[in-house]
Order: sequence, then structure tokens, then C-alpha cells
Amino acid sequence: MSSKWTVGQIPDQSGRWAIVTGANSGLGLVSARELARHGASVVLACRNMDKGAEALQKIEAAAPGASVELAQLDLGSLSSVKAFAEGFLSAHEGLDVLLNNAGVMAPPRRETADGFELQFGTNLLGHFALTAHLLGAMEGRGEARVVTLSSNAHKMGRINFDDLQSERGYHRWSAYGQSKLADLMFSLELDRRLRAAGSSVTSVAAHPGYAATNLQSAAAPTPDRLLMHLTNLVIAQSAEMGALPSLYAATYPGLEGGSYVGPDGIGEFRGHPRLCSPSRAARDQQVASRLWDVALGLTGVQFAFADAPSPTA
Repeated sequence: MSSKWTVGQIPDQSGRWAIVTGANSGLGLVSARELARHGASVVLACRNMDKGAEALQKIEAAAPGASVELAQLDLGSLSSVKAFAEGFLSAHEGLDVLLNNAGVMAPPRRETADGFELQFGTNLLGHFALTAHLLGAMEGRGEARVVTLSSNAHKMGRINFDDLQSERGYHRWSAYGQSKLADLMFSLELDRRLRAAGSSVTSVAAHPGYAATNLQSAAAPTPDRLLMHLTNLVIAQSAEMGALPSLYAATYPGLEGGSYVGPDGIGEFRGHPRLCSPSRAARDQQVASRLWDVALGLTGVQFAFADAPSPTA
């Protein structure tokens, strides 16, 4: 990996289509802007269309002449996910980068429109379903990638199959850790299945370290918001730096499927992109395969390689 990689090293993205979920602010906005600045046609997939429109204006101001579109996507609603995917597929011939960036962190317990615990439903299941709907449009396109955003918090997570939806007991940080571990396991399992099926698409993951974004204040209770405001001032790096691992994962030529990219600083909290090691739990292929099957059942989606044997079978 190149030393101290920056956005200045992003290759020309002309002719490529990218979707960035949660592109209205923070890491998603920076990622979408930089992809557009380097020639990609970018779809801003946002739940809040007013904030999405503001983001669109910011990107157009930063990258005059860029090809940028805004579309509504609520990852907490499987019907919204399906409608978004159908709208994209009806208007575009293919997709080169799907950046599964959006997420929620440590809110009080809530449920999605489909009755899933909000963090598990949004961070994992919404992106799982979105990827299933769009994967066929990525096949056969050079360097096509699914990039899924995880977190350092995946290291504190465990997949609790006995209570995935935290119905028996809800601890917001444990639920967040589970959701981000699930994101990373999904990315790695997707790559294994893509390889087994002989697909041209690769699946990679990234995490931003500790980046100062509105994620810390969007849903957390007041004491957490105050604490994270302080840590943002003292510890966090900027959203500009936090987006670098995602951008590296999305654009670095020849990046191997199954890669996990994060900051190169101590504890992976800050710094420039480098290849990182997933936790032992994230590398558990039997749990990942079971989680995949559970996600299929909960979302009702199918993947284009559904008949391919599981690499863990």
C-alpha cells in the first residue's frame, strides 16, 4: 500500500457510476464529493431529501460540471430499498461502486419500518438487501466493488443469534458493536461467495477510525453527545481524513477482494489508509455463513449467485 495515500492519488473515475448511501453529510458527503471530483457519476442515496439537496449543492460547488444525482433511500425500510434499486436500474446501464456508508450509532432502542432493531436493521440488513438488488448491475464491469463501512467498534461486537433484535435486553453500544461486526462479516462473506461463483465483482470493507461527524450526535442520548463532543475535540480526526479508507477501498487499482482498510495510526484511530486485520470474530466463516442465511430470511432478498455452493459448506 502506498505511504500516506491521499485523495490526490485517486485514479480518474470517468465513465464509472457510484452510489454512496448516507451521502448528505460526514464521511458520505466527503466520499461522494471526491468521487465526483475525480470524474465518477455519483448517486447520493439519502433518507432526508432536504439535507440531500444541500449536499448536492455543496458537491456541485466543489466540483463544477460533476455528474451528481439525488435519490431517496431509507435503509430502515425494505420497500424503500427495493424502490431505490428499481429506480436506479431502470435509469442506468450498470454500477461500478456501491459504497455502503450510511449508519446509525448507539441510539435508544427503536425499530425500523419492518420491525428490526434500528442499528441491526439499518447498518446491516438495509445494506444487505440493497447489495442483493444491485449486484447484478455490477457484474462484468472492470474493478466493480462493493465497499461496506465497518468500525473499530466491531472488535467489541458479538453476533447474538438468540437475540439479534435486542428484544430481551438492549444495550445501545453492544448493539452497535454487533451491527458493525455484522457489516464486516457480511463484506468478507460476500467476497467469499463472489469468488466461489467466479464473479468479476469484489467486496471490500473499510473503517474511518475516530472521525468527527454528525454520527456521534445524530441519535445518541445527551450525556453521550456531550462526551463525544469532547472526544471529537481532543481525539478525532476530520471527516476529510476519515473518508480516506473508504475512498481507497473504492478506487485503489487492483485492491484484492476481502481487504479491510483503516487508518494507519495507533489503535487505528487516526491516519492515512492501510490494510488492517479484522478481529478473530469477524473471520469466523461458520458464523458469517449462518448470519448470511439469517439475513436472507429476514430481508427476503436473493443474490445473483444464490445457487453457488457456500464456501463454508
